[in-house]
Amino acid sequence: MLTQIQRRSAAGSLAADAQLPARLINIYANRGINQLSEIDTSLKQLIHFNQLKGIQQAASILADAIQNKTAICIVGDFDADGATSTALCMLSLSMLGCRTHQYLVPNRFDFGYGLSPQIVDVAHSQQARLLMTVDSGIACIAGVKHAKDLGMQVIITDHHLAADELPGADAIVNPNQPGCDFPSKNLAGVGVAFYMMLALKAELKQRGHFNQANEPNLAELLDIVALGTVADVVKLDHNNRILVHQGLQRIRSGRCRAGIQAILDVAGRKSANLAASDLGFVVGPRLNAAGRLDDMSQGIECLLCEDIGLAREMAVRLDSLNRERREIEASMQHEALKALDSLTLNDQHVPFGLCLYQPDWHQGVIGILAGRIKEKYHRPTIAFAHQDDEFIKGSARSIAGVHIRDLLEDINSRFPNLITKFGGHAMAAGLTLPVASINDFGNIFAQTCERWLEGKPLTGTVLSDGALQGTEMTLDFARMLKQAGPWGQGFEEPCFDDTFYLLEQKIVGQKHLKLQVSNSDGQSFDAIAFNIDTQQWPNHAIKKVQLAYKLELNEFRGNVSVQLLVEAINPA
Repeated sequence: MLTQIQRRSAAGSLAADAQLPARLINIYANRGINQLSEIDTSLKQLIHFNQLKGIQQAASILADAIQNKTAICIVGDFDADGATSTALCMLSLSMLGCRTHQYLVPNRFDFGYGLSPQIVDVAHSQQARLLMTVDSGIACIAGVKHAKDLGMQVIITDHHLAADELPGADAIVNPNQPGCDFPSKNLAGVGVAFYMMLALKAELKQRGHFNQANEPNLAELLDIVALGTVADVVKLDHNNRILVHQGLQRIRSGRCRAGIQAILDVAGRKSANLAASDLGFVVGPRLNAAGRLDDMSQGIECLLCEDIGLAREMAVRLDSLNRERREIEASMQHEALKALDSLTLNDQHVPFGLCLYQPDWHQGVIGILAGRIKEKYHRPTIAFAHQDDEFIKGSARSIAGVHIRDLLEDINSRFPNLITKFGGHAMAAGLTLPVASINDFGNIFAQTCERWLEGKPLTGTVLSDGALQGTEMTLDFARMLKQAGPWGQGFEEPCFDDTFYLLEQKIVGQKHLKLQVSNSDGQSFDAIAFNIDTQQWPNHAIKKVQLAYKLELNEFRGNVSVQLLVEAINPA
């Protein structure tokens, strides 16, 4: 399947400025930037916490609990956003003088997602009297009711989209709840938790809980905020870019948590030149592996650890779990592609929505599997795994132009008894079905996707910032681009396209295509295309290609050179 390469047009109107190269002005304008203040990533540009609905009420409840030595339980979630949110709150509460707090993370295999009545019972048995959710809770109506029935207080901090009915919590902090005017709707769960702790600190300070001499600096925890924000693939709007930039600065300068440093050490990555993408592709998956295959408390404990030696032991365990996760995922992907091959003859016959189920698939890996299949076929995809004798659990991944949670809402409104429960975002969602409904659901899902995709391209598209001049394909220019971020979801790293002569091509590492190419100026470059379709490449009959690529710094044996990281390759 060819990938379309489409050049961006300016979405913003940033004027030329002597401080910035013209090419960088163009790149920023292509991402909707209108003024230089929007690329200012200093902390003074952060939106104030008091614009979050419910945060003052939540801060007052928490401050009372700290001063009254009430037992507080942080109820987390089993992904990287949930783990970082939990660790951030545990560390912040300690810094703010609390000594009566603990955390619980629902094991995905025993309790499922969020504040369930069962996890409330566990917290209650441990004498907790105030529950605070992080990265979950906005849909946990039954769990909140059960906690209230037991005489407990509940604070919800979340960022997921709210349904029509809200839980009856004592306070809800969520930029996406009705009536919240917080300008950035893209905070990750860890971003909401950080704002919650800022508000709590301000409340305690107002009460005279500490003075200027012993006032804690919560900015010390921005490395954790950056990690959770990037790992959850939320849009990097201006506010999130500030959080990520500030956290990256701490990591690069060696002032990060021992656990983050340990994971980087085990992965063989240097913190000094870390990019935001490394948080998403290197640190995040290793943290996530604990929640996918085992118990996310292992990841949380790594983030909480103060001793670098002990943190490295934990990081080795997380790395091992991540390797195991990759093996499971590869096996599941092989089975899924085999099943699809029996259904489809070519790209034109791929269903508009893909629905895959195998009883022995691993619940913790179906989300990654759905993402891989979605990338290959460019269709909304749901992968299901066995939950129990009656129900199956699904994880959905979508493509641009199809809001997957809204699509599931559409199906649910037309077929009210088909989906047991669902929730999520534009690009990712989770759902539960009766196992007997899988065939009916698969057909309805494909038909609904066909309706939603009418008139939309059915091939992947890579957006390019145009062709680079030969004088720009240098180490200095590549370094400048790295420093001009942070880049990420919704504020994508600069990508360029051009036609190149194909000098050499070979497969390395089983499924990566190593290239040597030259441009019209006669300059030659090394290039690498990861996870290539080995049925199409290498192709020695092709002498000229159109590449969409990112300009990378490749360090090998002490030498640094420019390398093209290929995002799309088509015969010219």
